[in-house]
Amino acid sequence: MKRRELVVAQLLDAAPDLISLQEVYRPIGQAAWLKNQINGRLGTTAAGRPYQIVQKRRHHYWKGYFDGLAILSRLPILSHDAISLGYQGRVALRANIELPTRETLDFVAVHLHHRARDREARVEQVMRLTGWLNEQNPVPLRIIAGDFNEVPQGAAVQQMKQGYRSTFEELWGHEPAATFPTALAEREDDWAGCLDYIFISPAVEKVLKVQIFCKKPAADDPNLYPSDHVGLLVTLETG
Repeated sequence: MKRRELVVAQLLDAAPDLISLQEVYRPIGQAAWLKNQINGRLGTTAAGRPYQIVQKRRHHYWKGYFDGLAILSRLPILSHDAISLGYQGRVALRANIELPTRETLDFVAVHLHHRARDREARVEQVMRLTGWLNEQNPVPLRIIAGDFNEVPQGAAVQQMKQGYRSTFEELWGHEPAATFPTALAEREDDWAGCLDYIFISPAVEKVLKVQIFCKKPAADDPNLYPSDHVGLLVTLETG
């Protein structure tokens, strides 16, 4: 209960135009609840545009009941589709967004296979994802955001960088030291690393700002964070 209030508060503070969400819990309508809470509170400010939502569950006979991906957008959503990435029903969700310039942009939410030893699986997923984006209704402007479950030196991330730029690396010259875990995650070891990225296509003109966000614990509990991962918040110039 307290954790979801932290998520709402910190997203509300940032109020980005586009939000990529992974592991949304479907039985309680978590993504829709989040959208409604943010919209309700934005309605009392001068912020204006409400969020729309698109979602996609996992392609798995029982995991798909429990979780999936979601995209929240304050910009018009013209269409959306998804692709199966295999490995316990992983998917990528794409929303085609209309920008204020009337150009369109593909915004993609993704969550790759999680087992550290299965690096070849993530490379396969990246190749399937990028091939799909290049072949099915391609547009020049693309953002791919999510949990890649791979460190910066990993083959899947290096494969992504063959055709896309990492926003954090472009601005800072390196990836974040770590995006996982926060104190919310219970681990038997002290491992920490960067697993989360926002990639952009070459046509996106400039990265103006990148920062870590959703990183504040509860005021009365230093171990209570919005998530077991921190997020990335990016400001872009599209052209």
